[in-house]
Amino acid sequence: MESGNKVYMFTKIVLSTFISFLVWGMGYSEKRPNIIFFLVDDINAGFLGCAGHPVLKTPHVDALAAEGTRFSQMLVTTSICAASRASIFTSLHERTHKYTFKTPALSKEFTTNSYSRLLRDAGYKTGYVGKFGVGMEKGEKDKMFSEIQEINRNPFFKKQPDGSLRHETELCGDWAEGFLERSKNEPFCLAVSFNAAHAEDGDKVNHFPWPKAVDGMYDDVDIAYPDLHREEVFESQPEFLQKSLNRERYFWRWDTKEKYQHNMKAYLRMISGIDGVVGRVMSKLKSLKLDDNTIVIFTGDNGYYAAKRGFAGKWSHYEESLKVPLVIYDPRNKTKGQVSDEICLNIDLPATMLNYAGVKIPAQYQGKSLVKVIEGKTSNWRKDSFHEHLMNHNPIPKWEGVRNENFVYANYFQQDPPFEFLHDLKKDPQQLTNLAKNPEYAKVLEKLRSRSLALRKSYGKEYSLENFPNVGKRKPKKK
Repeated sequence: MESGNKVYMFTKIVLSTFISFLVWGMGYSEKRPNIIFFLVDDINAGFLGCAGHPVLKTPHVDALAAEGTRFSQMLVTTSICAASRASIFTSLHERTHKYTFKTPALSKEFTTNSYSRLLRDAGYKTGYVGKFGVGMEKGEKDKMFSEIQEINRNPFFKKQPDGSLRHETELCGDWAEGFLERSKNEPFCLAVSFNAAHAEDGDKVNHFPWPKAVDGMYDDVDIAYPDLHREEVFESQPEFLQKSLNRERYFWRWDTKEKYQHNMKAYLRMISGIDGVVGRVMSKLKSLKLDDNTIVIFTGDNGYYAAKRGFAGKWSHYEESLKVPLVIYDPRNKTKGQVSDEICLNIDLPATMLNYAGVKIPAQYQGKSLVKVIEGKTSNWRKDSFHEHLMNHNPIPKWEGVRNENFVYANYFQQDPPFEFLHDLKKDPQQLTNLAKNPEYAKVLEKLRSRSLALRKSYGKEYSLENFPNVGKRKPKKK
């Protein structure tokens, strides 16, 4: 056993040295870059100061965007945390990796090629703190991460040894700073995965517990309902969406002015609390003199309606559900403060991190590296993207579809008959009109329908319970 460990360590050293020379040959510093990956739960692309939010304050993420690249067209392939986080680990669509809520663990076939496993095998020290949210086969987490500290919500405030309470967001920051201190002499990749700004669903009064550091923020602001919070917008939805979980949770959080003010201010405080931890981590980097060689990625696992269209939650095909923020800061890149309108996906993040580290991107990956986009070496690089939601839960209708820069097509295929949406993003960016039955758009509809079917086939078998074993099966309740 000891001999085997020595061989393994020698192999890692040789491989690490080889990669360092490879990266040096690509024109970067011989020292491989570190990577910090911030992942937020339940945040739409518009919920950043740098994205134009009229109230929210996120100065630290805004600073990263001012020095890096913000992507205005960042989309998730499945808008729910379990499937999206599995896609972020594996660079695969839900239909391919077959993981969401109530399914078996993510297969070793895919975790072996996760970005964190490949980085660790290439000599990176890999760390993870916060919400994990993906079931793994036994032993896989330890192969993916050198150090891991899972911290979950429910409750957000955790009792400390001295009896005090500390928020999950702040605890993630504490652990992250410690990891940086322990890892300062070797290349590292640290994932800081917040449970915030997800609601505490079991608490119908205080859905969004915020860290004490942001007490009082937004108290003096009257926050207006969003423009898409109009009765006629909700009434235009088909009945199955009107009766979906998106509407049920709307009545938990947003249905009165009093609830909206209370919950929206609390939600914004949660995001500002996250921003504060981003600032702490960046300060720690600077104090350790690691800031000039550390790439920082900030994004979300799925969008959030936050009362738009009379909905709460995510799960469906509208932009509020699919679009999330993405900021990538590379201190070595001379182009600062750019905003890219290229279509990018959550499945692009693993390939991007491997590309930065000089690690070969597996052929299995369905995403692509964003490095050339950031460096301005490519344009119009993705013509369209496939999106889906396959969780077997009746209040969340299943769907699949395709999106390009001009149109969104969605097929809610388990409705009887199937219900299709077609939106013209150029003429109707708010997606208020469904053109699926408009004869003037018949050719567009057929083209996108065919394209959606072709992409579905390329990513996996047609959806069925057989292809998602145990999906939706629950143990019978005890009487």
